[in-house]
Amino acid sequence: MPSILKSIGLVVAGLAAVSSALPAVPKLSKTQVKMYEFAKRQNAAAAAAGLTDIDILQFALTLEWLEATFYQQGFAQFPATDFQALGLEQRQIDDLLKIGKTEEEHVSLLQSAIAQAGVKPVQPCTYNFGFTTAAGMVGTAAVLENVGVSAYLGAAALVSDGSILTTAGSILTVEARHQTFIRTASKGIAVPQAFDTPLSPKQVFSLAAPFITSCPEGSNLILTAFPTLAMAAGASATAVAAGATIQLQSDAGATATHCAFTTGGIPGGTVFSTFDQAAGCVVPQNLAGVTYVNLANAGPLDGKLTDDLIVAGPMVMQVS
Repeated sequence: MPSILKSIGLVVAGLAAVSSALPAVPKLSKTQVKMYEFAKRQNAAAAAAGLTDIDILQFALTLEWLEATFYQQGFAQFPATDFQALGLEQRQIDDLLKIGKTEEEHVSLLQSAIAQAGVKPVQPCTYNFGFTTAAGMVGTAAVLENVGVSAYLGAAALVSDGSILTTAGSILTVEARHQTFIRTASKGIAVPQAFDTPLSPKQVFSLAAPFITSCPEGSNLILTAFPTLAMAAGASATAVAAGATIQLQSDAGATATHCAFTTGGIPGGTVFSTFDQAAGCVVPQNLAGVTYVNLANAGPLDGKLTDDLIVAGPMVMQVS
């Protein structure tokens, strides 16, 4: 697929030739205008984040290294009998193993794409996933696969090269299949909501960072994680009711004024509620399914949560 920028370049070159031959100023077609505006928005968003298309591929590779290593370590630590004890049939265990293999294939594809651009791909880091049981591994897998979908979905708005966007899209659809399988294998709802949730690269990296112990020289991303956010001691984020008051903990909480709840299908993407360190905040009504919670220093009415507003997070919450 030709890149959007290349297509725009052909349009501009053609217009330059026409303008030199004719006194009249040519006009772009509606399709050309849409193409131009689309690419301009993507370039502006990527520039604001300080990311190039190759940076985004490197970021995707970092996430795929994490996921591939997660499954490698988990399957090395837990035998098939541990997964059978969870109620998984042999075919489901085989499917879980296949998920790990596809993550390794994603690594290979991204390495190749980055190397073809003349850039050295990032290398795997050292990780600590903290699972001690097969059940804990499956629970963490559900979170990682959901984050993977949100990562690729959020990056789509930043990529300007059409071929790179297609590559990312081909991985996104498979990550979504992983997500659905793990939900059903865990006796959860296969499709809990009508829309998935895009996250910025920095938000995704903040969710992945707690698993990363160290990275090789040259494989550190230009991103830094937000301060961590967690439920108060004794509280769980796995089943929170809409309308409930929640207590949150973060070292950066003193500068926050709002809780930001981001999930798919919400106009603007995020719903805000007032935050107080002592009183906490209320989970808004009409939320359901996987929701990302951040602390923010403002609560804009348009529902747009940008990185400059985030004080701490994200934290993954399941709203019922």
